Amino acid sequence: MTQQPLEGERLARYLAHAGIASRRHAEILIEAGRVRVNDRVVKTQGARIDPERDSVTVDGKLVQPPEKLVYILLHKPAGYVSTANDPQKRPTVLDLLPAELRRLRVYPVGRLDIDTSGLLLLTNDGEFALRLTHPRYSMDKHYRALVKGYPPVSALNALRRGVEIVEDTGVIHKTSPAKVRIAKQTGGNCWIDLTIHEGHKRQVRHMLAATGYPVLELMRVGIGSLELGDVAVGKWRYLTEDEVSDML
Repeated sequence: MTQQPLEGERLARYLAHAGIASRRHAEILIEAGRVRVNDRVVKTQGARIDPERDSVTVDGKLVQPPEKLVYILLHKPAGYVSTANDPQKRPTVLDLLPAELRRLRVYPVGRLDIDTSGLLLLTNDGEFALRLTHPRYSMDKHYRALVKGYPPVSALNALRRGVEIVEDTGVIHKTSPAKVRIAKQTGGNCWIDLTIHEGHKRQVRHMLAATGYPVLELMRVGIGSLELGDVAVGKWRYLTEDEVSDML
């Protein structure tokens, strides 16, 4: 096994990406002595391998290297749906990616409404996607919204305390406190910056409508510490290794 403790891929992560088990279950397999690297039992948690050179088996069965894992930041335009396929034949976010990426079976992590633009993540790493969409690990989501009119301090404070919204299903929900500030005025309307921790469907639109200042245009500009930055509308880039690590 390659002896480079700060390089290579963690063995448990490799097993998880290969579809053998969840990362936690992979650690249990390692601890039980059921995993061999280059025909040697490895019980050390945190052990790293070189996927290009090392041979890994579980219970004597060879583990096939996982497909290439990719993590993509896309600037979704309005008018595109955040799904891999759409029965209504509307354009999807996958239409914005080159064929070689689509062949890796990437898919959106969560979604943005068809009429909302901004930061959308795509990946073929199921564990990464599950963690980012699980309520337990929910990250702050940062939006910039053009609203009709100019919300007074009372409306902003209502958002900061949490407001009651009626979801598309008819259920009444009291939102968690949001961070909000006026960004700039444009004519009789204004742009506001809004950060929420939840992820209910069309939540930002419902929140602002509840205060009497409906959304005219909405863009997601960040998730956690990740920012949309200068990625142009309809364009994409790979996440860096540090950015992926920060999201986990």
